[in-house]
Amino acid sequence: MSYDLIVLGSGPGGYVAAIRASQLGLKTAIIERESLGGICLNWGCIPTKALLKSAQVFEYLNHAADYGITVKGGEADFPAVVKRSRDVAEGMSKGVQFLLKKNKIDVINGNGKIKAGKKIDVTADGKTTTYEAKHIIIATGARSRVLPNLPQDGKKIIGYREALTLPKMPKSLVVVGSGAIGSEFAYFYATMGTKVTLVEFMPSIVPVEDAEISKQLERSFKKMGIDVMTEANVESVDTKGADCKVKIKTKAGEKIIEAEMVLSAVGIQANIENIGLEETGIATDKGKILTNPYYQTNIPGYYAIGDCVGGQALAHVASAEGIICVEKIAGHHPEALDYNNIPGCTYSQPEIASVGYTEAKAKEAGFELKIGKFPFSASGKASAAGAKDGFVKLIFDAKYGELLGAHMIGANVTEMIAEIVAIRKLETTGHELIKTVHPHPTMSEAIMEAAAAAYGEVIHM
Repeated sequence: MSYDLIVLGSGPGGYVAAIRASQLGLKTAIIERESLGGICLNWGCIPTKALLKSAQVFEYLNHAADYGITVKGGEADFPAVVKRSRDVAEGMSKGVQFLLKKNKIDVINGNGKIKAGKKIDVTADGKTTTYEAKHIIIATGARSRVLPNLPQDGKKIIGYREALTLPKMPKSLVVVGSGAIGSEFAYFYATMGTKVTLVEFMPSIVPVEDAEISKQLERSFKKMGIDVMTEANVESVDTKGADCKVKIKTKAGEKIIEAEMVLSAVGIQANIENIGLEETGIATDKGKILTNPYYQTNIPGYYAIGDCVGGQALAHVASAEGIICVEKIAGHHPEALDYNNIPGCTYSQPEIASVGYTEAKAKEAGFELKIGKFPFSASGKASAAGAKDGFVKLIFDAKYGELLGAHMIGANVTEMIAEIVAIRKLETTGHELIKTVHPHPTMSEAIMEAAAAAYGEVIHM
């Protein structure tokens, strides 16, 4: 029961780390207490996107006349929508199972608890087995954060897991928190026919995004019938009656909103309890495991990646961290991850994609800026697609032409952001981007045009 590497947790950090370790010749095992693929594949990224696709199809049906198509009798079968989402998640989990088997990685089912001496106890069906390894990676992920004033009961006050598998569509829903999770569910349920109120504590929704992006999403949400409340705080929820009575404090005073359900989407909390950190002496701070740039903890031979450490809580970040961690273990010399060049995406309609500095953060950092914007209303492809909402905004350092940040809102922009990440990685200048020929007609032309706008060379605006 001895390995070169054991990974605790099989999410997009854990299973990717295990596969890369196997590729590098390490005898590897992975421990999972629930379903292979972790939260992302089973209860997060993938099933959510399946729900959102169903909502998008339903939206197309409802607006088919805009495209010259007459559709009769299009109705949403909510249980069928949920079933499709679960089937997609199950298929992806089976895919991870295949990949682990293909790479000769031992899968150990059960609850893992790390011990001193590079050992892990795994408990399953009342039986505990001890395994040992030269290296142990902790990739235990995170869960929905629970606030004292929003105690989740799984029925009237729910988290994202329940929101993915409701037996029937609620007539009304209050979504608390407008980050990626809250905004995606707000869009999904509103599109399916639920009356949605979105409550955000900060002055703007999707508060980590550039201010202009937040304003555009709020306009788009209001246009589709979502009530948006900013600078608002949910103080309590009375669940005794048939509906929830949600007491919300705003600048204008207290307000009570009645809704069938409340979805708490106020962030996540790392899964670091009861996994043996205290017994092994692994250091933590503010609910996260402390590591160096190569994910080594303070105890030699123990590493941590993904949502249980301090970087952005994103699946692609966890995967990148896992690969870097394992390559370092194997004696390679990987480059440390640049956390300022990590793309963030929100898959509502319109979609949001961004990377690097917001305009406010770039000004705070002391840069002199050149800013270019190009609206999708001026894009031929966007007009043809009936998706003219949104824009691309690029922020350049005026002195050297470095692309400091990119912020997009519109249809399919999550598929466009990787170009910007590569451009920033390669330190491409604004002038080089302007001279990079983009295909026509595409949404991606807006990137070239926004760069041209920053330098006074825009053609189609």
